[in-house]
Amino acid sequence: MADNVTSLFRSTAAHSPSMAALTRESDGAGPVDFCIPCNPYFPTPAMFEEMAARLREIITYYPSGADTITAELCSLLQLPPQCVAMGNGSTELITWIDHLLVRESLAVPVPTFGRWTDQPMETGKRVDMYPLQESSGFALDLAQYAEFIRARGTRVAVICNPNNPDGGFLHKHAIVQFMDAMADLDLVVIDESFLEFADAEHEPSVVQEAMLRPNVIVLRSLGKNFGLHGIRFGYLVANPALAGRVRSMLPKWNLNSFAEHVVFMLKEHGAEYAQSLHQVRRDRMDMSGQLSSLPGLTVYPSQGNFLFVRLPVGAEGTVVRDRMLTEHRILVRECGNKIGSSSRFLRLVVRPQVDVRRLVSGLEQVLYGTSRRGAAVPEPATGTGYSSGTAAVDRLVSETNGSGTRGLAAQAVGAGTAPGIAAAPAAGTGMPLPAAASAAPADTFGGMPMPAAASPAPPQPQTPRPAPAPAPQPVPVPQVVPQPAAAQGPVTYPEPVSLPVPEPVPAPQPVPAAAAAFAAPQVPQQPSGLTPPGVPARGGLTAAQVRGTDGLSAAPATGWPGAQSWPNAAG
Repeated sequence: MADNVTSLFRSTAAHSPSMAALTRESDGAGPVDFCIPCNPYFPTPAMFEEMAARLREIITYYPSGADTITAELCSLLQLPPQCVAMGNGSTELITWIDHLLVRESLAVPVPTFGRWTDQPMETGKRVDMYPLQESSGFALDLAQYAEFIRARGTRVAVICNPNNPDGGFLHKHAIVQFMDAMADLDLVVIDESFLEFADAEHEPSVVQEAMLRPNVIVLRSLGKNFGLHGIRFGYLVANPALAGRVRSMLPKWNLNSFAEHVVFMLKEHGAEYAQSLHQVRRDRMDMSGQLSSLPGLTVYPSQGNFLFVRLPVGAEGTVVRDRMLTEHRILVRECGNKIGSSSRFLRLVVRPQVDVRRLVSGLEQVLYGTSRRGAAVPEPATGTGYSSGTAAVDRLVSETNGSGTRGLAAQAVGAGTAPGIAAAPAAGTGMPLPAAASAAPADTFGGMPMPAAASPAPPQPQTPRPAPAPAPQPVPVPQVVPQPAAAQGPVTYPEPVSLPVPEPVPAPQPVPAAAAAFAAPQVPQQPSGLTPPGVPARGGLTAAQVRGTDGLSAAPATGWPGAQSWPNAAG
């Protein structure tokens, strides 16, 4: 593969180039794909042969309307059609969720799928990004995330489960508690695009619970699970009002004939689909073990069909990516353009063992110097031959034992000095940066420093009079606590919003003890009025009031999907 293929990566701002673009720039054969998170075992070869035999018919004629295709999918999954909206891929649904349901602000943990940060910013919304910490394995603490949302007055919350790119997983009971605690928000989105690859819980999906709540949407993918990204189909599940609002904006023929053909094939191939998921889960375990054996390579636990890995110290992700492609015809996902990540990380899709052996062999040659171009990881005695930005990250992690900027801040405070770093504006975050840092340590919410209340500037020393006496007093150095890149600066709060509960609606029930960690924290003297905790979204009933329960008991599952030969797609 020609070296100029790597120039395609520099022309794509947030994603890797398409396989079609890479194939056009090569000799006509694409690379082994460890980048696009597809199911490699489904559809089966027999299913592809059937589609190929009917290709002319499929692409010649209009598909049925979206309602017909949605009804067939719902029959398979045993979901009420009025609670489902199908889209031309999950990205189309994210776009309409943003346009219709996100009024002013959206919170999302980062790193994550890029459209959850990019789409709202493109329409002028404020995106409050909650940084997942490398020192904690990128795990999401829902209690701290809830505090973060309350502190910023965010109106929409997003959770990806499992998260892309790290594969982090949250158990169903924790997400249900979070949904109930956030009942006063405009919207809570649970993106389950990769959930069918998870095996940490028998039935991890919250689709049944979402249909009972006035402000929850569950987003699910079909292309990823069925190995058919090119068809572009996905769906959301919500209460009838929310789902109907999105569905009413979609074109009648927003789903193509390939999508229709596949949906109507599925009821005959449930056993093959179940086997494909089982094989991906087994391959994930084997692949993780093989990659973990490479010196200096860190593999994070994942419940998706991909693995998030940190390269050895000294390895630049873009260099590794380009050399893997040009020297070994292997495409990997370098994550330097994901907000909250860096070029030290790769996302590698789970593939069959024959491909994994080729991947490991290629990484060994590129990283440790068994190829003609030498090692991407420099010898310790020779210094670093990689970018200053990556070198700085490596040095920071090394000097603070993995605690990052917070550890550096603690060191600076202990030594009585501070780095005094001048912050540059963070593009697109919608949050202004501090004019000056407070001398006292800021409150923290979920590992992210929060601005303290405005404090007077430290007193300036008096200029000594020209007398024979004492030397001038030293100027005190204010202690500056550096803030992570994804959350620099004080928070801008929306104008106070009054959300009275209509008289006919019963008083909101208190938050159950088990969910108390997610309730609005008692933060004194906030700069503006926060969302009143427990106020139902848009004056509707809370989820607990709808079900007549304590807010924690799960709704009885009807068993989805219900076709006898179709596997439990939620587990």
